[in-house]
Amino acid sequence: MNRAALRRAARTEWGPLAGTVRRALVRRKFRAIPMTLTAVVLTAVFQIVQNQSWGFEPVQKIGSVQAQLPWWLALLRTPLSLFVPALDLPVWGALGQVLLVFGIAEVCLGRWRTLAISYVATLAGTTYARLAIHIGPDSVFGLPAEAAKVVDTGPSAAVVGLAIFVSWRYRAWYTCAAVVLAMVVEVLVKPNLAGKEHIAAVAAVLVLCGADAVRRRRREACRDEGAPPRGQRSGAPANRS
Repeated sequence: MNRAALRRAARTEWGPLAGTVRRALVRRKFRAIPMTLTAVVLTAVFQIVQNQSWGFEPVQKIGSVQAQLPWWLALLRTPLSLFVPALDLPVWGALGQVLLVFGIAEVCLGRWRTLAISYVATLAGTTYARLAIHIGPDSVFGLPAEAAKVVDTGPSAAVVGLAIFVSWRYRAWYTCAAVVLAMVVEVLVKPNLAGKEHIAAVAAVLVLCGADAVRRRRREACRDEGAPPRGQRSGAPANRS
């Protein structure tokens, strides 16, 4: 495939999405992504604090989620758990994911929808962990009891969910499929809690994508039903008998 064909394919896949992001950033610059910048700063602050001798326990108490916790406490900690980087992963990866994916989503979807999808994806993973431990390790969908003690923090499930939803909304079908495939490969190579939670996040967000598609089709159908006949759309007076 030559370069011209690659450019055409890239424009088809990412053109509308890139155009939306570029226009927003050119017009409003950093004011286009205030929620994303706040999330990046919050993630960096949590990373610095939890690596201090005095800060680890407070951060864990407000943002650490484990399947062994009471459900109400896990729900209470979930909002901040997105911004507490996992201790076994480089923080720069989490910061880059938040800046890139959250930023694109905030421009394309708006801050409140971005947050809503982020929490749906994260809660899907948290809910799956409890169900999987209850099922047990004998099932392909289950997890061993030890997984209940695993600390589950970070933005990865939210990032996966947002990447899928934005790709779906902007018809970047290959990108959407690539993200889903990457999560499947991840769980096949390393079937741990994080990988399986990502699959749960994928499933939850695909349901959201389907619901959004149905809602948009119904809205378009209602708009078409309420539209005047073609001869009247240009302002021509209707014939009266």
